[in-house]
Amino acid sequence: MNLYDSLPDAAPTVFGAEAVAEFSYDVLTVDVPVGSWISALEIARDKLGCTYFDWLSAVDEPGTGFRICAHVASLENHRVRRLLLRTTVPHSAASLPSAVAVYAGAEWHERETFEMFGVTFTDHPNLVPLLLPENFEGHPLRKDFVLAARVAKAWPGAKEPGEAHDPDAPKRRQMLPPGVPDPNDWGPMKGQLPPAPARPARTPRAAGAAGAAARTPREGAPVRRTRSVTEGSATQPPAETTAEAAPRPPRRTRSVAEGSASQSPQADAATEATGEAAPRPPRRTRSVAEGSASQSPPAEAPRPAPRSSDAPWHDPKPAFEEPPTPPEAEPAEPAGSDAAPQSEPKTDPKTDSTPDNGGDA
Repeated sequence: MNLYDSLPDAAPTVFGAEAVAEFSYDVLTVDVPVGSWISALEIARDKLGCTYFDWLSAVDEPGTGFRICAHVASLENHRVRRLLLRTTVPHSAASLPSAVAVYAGAEWHERETFEMFGVTFTDHPNLVPLLLPENFEGHPLRKDFVLAARVAKAWPGAKEPGEAHDPDAPKRRQMLPPGVPDPNDWGPMKGQLPPAPARPARTPRAAGAAGAAARTPREGAPVRRTRSVTEGSATQPPAETTAEAAPRPPRRTRSVAEGSASQSPQADAATEATGEAAPRPPRRTRSVAEGSASQSPPAEAPRPAPRSSDAPWHDPKPAFEEPPTPPEAEPAEPAGSDAAPQSEPKTDPKTDSTPDNGGDA
């Protein structure tokens, strides 16, 4: 069993009494004091088997300091065990011993942390800027670092809707994002702008009737009349006061069988005379097809109109009539012929026995 598996419960025993450990998201996080930083890295390398150095960086925590983090891992038995060692240095004394003697790969990471956060690593072999140019001033990843680009160009969220069209319109308090300074404190207009007007403090208002009494009515305004709920509003006429209020008649109570007060009292009179309730007529039953009694009887369905014989589809005709065919000319007879033309016998249509099939004769 690896010593790593006994953590985080055994963190005070392994890293010291002041160590605090927590395991979450497959990462073991151990917080140690500044004096135990190098010894904690050696324990992680020698006793826990974390020989792989991943990265080292810092986080600026306002009001707390710079939290230095080193992430290492163990690769024994084809299993990845991750460890995150952390310590905190104050802003006023941002200094920490270098971890290059324990993990040689921490050299470039400490150089980057030095130029981005301003944390000095003692005993570092070459603590010079790594990414920024030589003439760069400041540490960009600090929370108090001034964004020069926001000073040269106004932040888009600094203007309210409609401010460019109406410069004299009332403005709300402008919000500045982190890193954007006051133009009167930093930049080319430093000390040349008037101070922002301070908002007057609001006095606490008394609650209830004391607050209402503290209000002073405007000049010429009538005195506000106070009325209770029973008195009603000011627009309602005052109720007539009599020595003794007339007693109201008792409210009549009726059962479901007696019906409502609007029904005729004949049934009640008959009941009181005979002592027995008059029998009710049987309830008429109606089927669903017949409907309710209030519905009128269904009207007879209208008869369909007879078809007209002069409809266009009863006597169809072609859209275009064919032109009549001209008769064919008979051939001319020779001039020297003595034979007289024979005339065809005429047929009497009345005596013709040939049936007419509707075609041409």
